[in-house]
This record gives sequence, structure tokens and C-alpha cells, in this order.
Amino acid sequence: MKASNVLAALIAQADPARAKGSEWFFKTGSGEYGEGDEFLGITVPVQRKIAKQFADLPLEDIRELLLNSKHEARLTALFILVLQFKKASPIEQKELYNFYLKHTNRINNWDLVDSSAHHIVGDFLVDKDRSILRKLARSGSLWERRIAIIATAKFISLGQSKDTFDIATILLHDKHDLIHKAVGWMLREVGKNCGQEIEEEFLKQHYEVMPRTMLRYAIERFDEPLRQRYLRGEV
Repeated sequence: MKASNVLAALIAQADPARAKGSEWFFKTGSGEYGEGDEFLGITVPVQRKIAKQFADLPLEDIRELLLNSKHEARLTALFILVLQFKKASPIEQKELYNFYLKHTNRINNWDLVDSSAHHIVGDFLVDKDRSILRKLARSGSLWERRIAIIATAKFISLGQSKDTFDIATILLHDKHDLIHKAVGWMLREVGKNCGQEIEEEFLKQHYEVMPRTMLRYAIERFDEPLRQRYLRGEV
């Protein structure tokens, strides 16, 4: 079982027309966040199916897939990594976690982050020191900053909001739209899982200086009159 076998399975499912659409969707043009990314044109369900077929792929071959120029090769590698992490012993999980953090430069689009950060980084840090997330949140890498906030989805699912609020505060004035959306999304999840009143405690302190996109994502589930009050700055 090798990386070449996974690539062959992916190439067999390639769809050039879908690949062209993915290039537009994931902003691969000059100066865009996904500049230069390449696609085979394969749906996520198909990639997940292939990942399950190769769930025991050795780590060196997962690395080879992550280094591949094709987006689907990297995403399938991460699906495999998540599958392995879920079944791993604590010692093995630490190895997979360290491997993940060593390859953040290859986890280089929003879907790659969103499919893996909370399952690996968040899960590993549940009962550990989480200061690494503050470091990632201050990184010059857009993707490391997104990993930092998305990783907190795991804590939110456990009813914990502190780390999300801490990371959100660090990212409050981030310039990138993908961070605005991610932070707003996680704040919305806090409201959903921990209680809207808890989310509002944070929002009332910061909503006036939040990027508009971040705020809109955060208050998406609020009833319409309250949502409009936030948008008008009347809370």
C-alpha cells in the first residue's frame, strides 16, 4: 500500500470539467489565496471512500500525498490522517499531531483545514496545554491562523468557549476574509453549543470593531430583530 496506489485511485475518478470549476471555486488565480493549486476534479464523498480504502497507509506515504501538487491528493491524505488519529493510541496520536503541525504549509486551503484541524489538533489538545493555538493564531500563515480557530471546534463541542474567545480576540483585526468567516463561524457554534448568552457576552464587548463578515457569521442564528440591532450597532 503506497501513495502511488492512492494517486492511481484518485486519477481514475478525475473529471476535467469539475477540476476547472474547482480552480475557480478555490481561488487559484494570481494573487488569490489558492494561487497555483491544481485539481483533479473529484467529489469529497469519493475522496472519503478512497481514504477508507487506504486507511492504513504508512506515514511516509501520507507525507508524499501532502507534498503532491494536486489538491485532492492532499485532502485525501488528511482524511486518512484523521481516520488513523481516531483509532490511534495516545503515543501514536502525539506522533500524528506533531506530523500535522510539521506540514501546515501543505494544509493550504480552507477545506483542508476545516476537514482536519479540530479532529487532530483540537482533539489532541483536549486535556493538554493549548498555548500552541495562540502561537498559531499569531502566525504569518493564513492557514495556521485558520487552524488555530477551527481547532477550537472540538472544545466548543465539549461546552468550552474560552479558547475560542481568546483566539477570536487575537484574530479580531485580521485582514483576511477567510479568517473573518472562520471566527464568525466558531462564535456562532459557541452560541449553538454553549448558549447564545455566552456568545453575546463576547459580542457585546467586540461587535462594534469586528469586521462585518465576522459579525454576520456570528449572529446568523439570532432572531431577526436582535440580528438587526447588532448590525445597526444598537445593542
